[in-house]
Amino acid sequence: MSALHFEGLVWHWPIAIYLFLAGLSAGAVFFAIMLKHFKLSHEAWHSPFVQAAAIIAPVAVFGGLGILVFDLTRPLDFWKILVFYNTSSVMSMGVLVLMAYQLVLFAWIASVFQRRITQLLDKRLPIANRLLNWLVKQEAAITGVLVILAISLGAYTGFLLSALIGFPLLNNPVLPLLFLISGLSSGAAATLLGGVLLRGNPNGVEVRFIHGIEIPLILVEIGLLFTFFAGLILSGGQSQVAALNALGFGFWGWIFWAGVIGIGLTLPLAFNLWMKVSADRKFAYVAVTASFSLIGVFLLRNFILYTGQMTGI
Repeated sequence: MSALHFEGLVWHWPIAIYLFLAGLSAGAVFFAIMLKHFKLSHEAWHSPFVQAAAIIAPVAVFGGLGILVFDLTRPLDFWKILVFYNTSSVMSMGVLVLMAYQLVLFAWIASVFQRRITQLLDKRLPIANRLLNWLVKQEAAITGVLVILAISLGAYTGFLLSALIGFPLLNNPVLPLLFLISGLSSGAAATLLGGVLLRGNPNGVEVRFIHGIEIPLILVEIGLLFTFFAGLILSGGQSQVAALNALGFGFWGWIFWAGVIGIGLTLPLAFNLWMKVSADRKFAYVAVTASFSLIGVFLLRNFILYTGQMTGI
């Protein structure tokens, strides 16, 4: 089976990109908030890494939504999903989370970059200045809500697939947590890559802080992948068949072992450990490590989506 039809969608590569971009956006926001809260405080808006996350997060989520819209059988009917919510539909509730996430995301960006936006406005639009000042006062509440929505969005990318009945590899309770953790990894990588491209210091406090979190994230992701497939294999029946088909030596087996495990997890872990003990972090090390992580997460989304549809109950 090469495609899966569900609520008017064909589940192929555009959905994998949508899932990848949604998780990346949530991860970038998460790390921007962590940087501001634990390291940068009120000077966060100066940081090229926070700036990169503030650009990446909305662009990624808009890009993902755009792909989702055009992949619909009738794209012009997308507005109905935004207006008529179905609480029993994972897709519908996910879109609701996505809409709330975008609203709160822009409120957070406005509060963090209030001084820069005020400078650009140069006393024009006094209503906008008053709104910005109000948002700054509400920043703590906005941040708390945004963290909850970002985590919900990251997990939703897995719930969307795990809710499907009849496909053992997709109908797996570990999948939401696996996609959440891998989404955080991709957000960290995108923030690092964007930050150094914006001429951030590759040996700065932001890079060291994110790398310190990335190492345990990679180890947790490896553990979740083991749990994901061990559970399927030990369940026997079609669940075992689905796992062995995915992990075999065909095309998708090579994608998993060489792409997800090799490029996406082993190399970034090795480079992170190397940079942790080395004196300096160089631009090339940070950029290459981040790129490998992004490739690995993107391949994981495609791997799960396609191999999940190879074996039914």
